[in-house]
Amino acid sequence: MKGSKNRALYGTFMIFMFWYALHFSVHSSVIPSPHETVITFIRIFPDLLLSHLLRSLGRITMAVTVSLIIGVSLGLWIGMNPKIDEIINPIIYILYPVPKIAFLPVLMILFGLGNLSKIVLITIIIIFQIIVTTRDGVKALTKELFYSVRSLGMNQIKIYRHLVIPAVLPKIITALRISVGTSIAVLFFAENFATQYGIGYFIMNSWITVNYTKMFSGILALSIMGLLIFKMIDYVESRLCVWIRVGKMNTDKN
Repeated sequence: MKGSKNRALYGTFMIFMFWYALHFSVHSSVIPSPHETVITFIRIFPDLLLSHLLRSLGRITMAVTVSLIIGVSLGLWIGMNPKIDEIINPIIYILYPVPKIAFLPVLMILFGLGNLSKIVLITIIIIFQIIVTTRDGVKALTKELFYSVRSLGMNQIKIYRHLVIPAVLPKIITALRISVGTSIAVLFFAENFATQYGIGYFIMNSWITVNYTKMFSGILALSIMGLLIFKMIDYVESRLCVWIRVGKMNTDKN
């Protein structure tokens, strides 16, 4: 825990040093000083930034939740059924690389200009990562493992509970980390269209009004939100995947 805090402090220190170096070398208001940004951030956070952050966080949470429920379910189903995998696999590989962010205008026509179109956009982008990761995790399990648990008299539900889900859970959490990073980037783009709330809108609106200190305050707020989400995912992993933490502790001891 102490080492983790030290690494976080070291990372923050290095980023601020690089930021200061840019500020003094560029000599432009485009890159305000870190201390000015932090002061502005503290001043506007309660009345202005917080409402934008909560809107963005709500959109990300909804999209990631839907993607996890549907993506994990489909990934498990495809991975456990080779015939289904043969049918769906080509479809996934064709749709996965398609730049789905280009469909935002279509989604706005179909689902309106509000939150739903943005949530659907994030969902259809990150759900493929979760489906593929979950499916590959299931396919990595050897037949011998299934023979062993069946020899113990386990039914299909117990096989999922004691073998499949514990085996793929670390991979799902890894996919979740990647998906959160992707969802934040997509949301930043989506919040620049037909909305007046969201941290993406706040950052771009500050840029348009040439208020670079506010713009960097928004970027700082977005970074903190992402950091807190990742820390939450780390906590969930430590609680659900206890064997990983134990394995790391044993490795460190050796």
